[in-house]
Amino acid sequence: MVEASGTGAGRKPMVVVVTGLSGAGRTTALHALEDLGFFCIDNLPTALAPDAVALCEKGGMTRVALGIDVRVRVFLGEVGRDLSLLDDSGRRDLHVLFLDASDETILRRFSETRRPHALATSGTLEGAASVLEGVTLERERLAPLRARATRVVDTTALSVHELRRTVLAQFGPASGTAERMALRIVSFGFKYGTPADADLVFDVRFLKNPYFVPELKRVPGTDPRVRAYVLGLPETPEFLSRTLDLLEYVVPNYEKEGKSYLTIAFGCTGGMHRSVVMAEHVAAALDKKLQRPGGTSRTEMRTEMRTEIKVVHRDVGRGEPAPYARPPQDSVLPLSEVDSRPPRSQQR
Repeated sequence: MVEASGTGAGRKPMVVVVTGLSGAGRTTALHALEDLGFFCIDNLPTALAPDAVALCEKGGMTRVALGIDVRVRVFLGEVGRDLSLLDDSGRRDLHVLFLDASDETILRRFSETRRPHALATSGTLEGAASVLEGVTLERERLAPLRARATRVVDTTALSVHELRRTVLAQFGPASGTAERMALRIVSFGFKYGTPADADLVFDVRFLKNPYFVPELKRVPGTDPRVRAYVLGLPETPEFLSRTLDLLEYVVPNYEKEGKSYLTIAFGCTGGMHRSVVMAEHVAAALDKKLQRPGGTSRTEMRTEMRTEIKVVHRDVGRGEPAPYARPPQDSVLPLSEVDSRPPRSQQR
């Protein structure tokens, strides 16, 4: 298994306060944060926020998002003190995300959804005679929160999908504030079916099959002899070069889009030789290409945030007359731990 050397232990607890105008996309932002593993609490009175976050931390939830808008009414007057309590003298990594949009955009969105404004009560607006006046009043009441914002996003020209991507870019794995995407590389045999969870599938059956070499027929792809045979084929270097170039480009972009898991599958006929060699080799190569220093700033050169890469050989030994004997440990590529146990039907 090619794993992260650290899992982010020692990093500060993170609190993201999501606020802004009604209709600017606060709910969409909270859903995006929830997809990133944040524990989200919406419409919580600001006075209760410090205690709520403390309770979450006590329960092991160190990434919390709080949705706060104008509906908390009088509690907005204490927002400065409450944010200071949330920061806890720098012990927590506190972010205030303020979502804004033009008045015309807000009005259009309310018209399209036919939902009442946040300040509407019994069919009227508190202190306002129209939705537009309600938006103006809302801006005034949220001014203290906007002044404390660490990130302001104008959603006027953004779709819900673009807003989600913006939130993922700022708080997801690619931002350096979250765990990196877990990468799983699987070898398999097409005769047993394509893995159902595969995101990318590469067919390596065009390579010459070691199965037809008598001394390699029963030897798995983790063996140095099979590895040397497959990597020595004339077509292999160019295939690996093109494949690694593609993966080096698309994998970070999948992570940027917010994927938490990515499965890359290499398939050959029986899943014992060619696909195994390709999976092992690509895993080791990607481990070198994709790692980057972690930390809370660009100047810190810490290695706690690494892409976890796990290699699984699904069909090694499957269909063989005798249980597959695992090769010596030194025959496996460095940084890899192969799950190559025989299927239960062969275990006695």
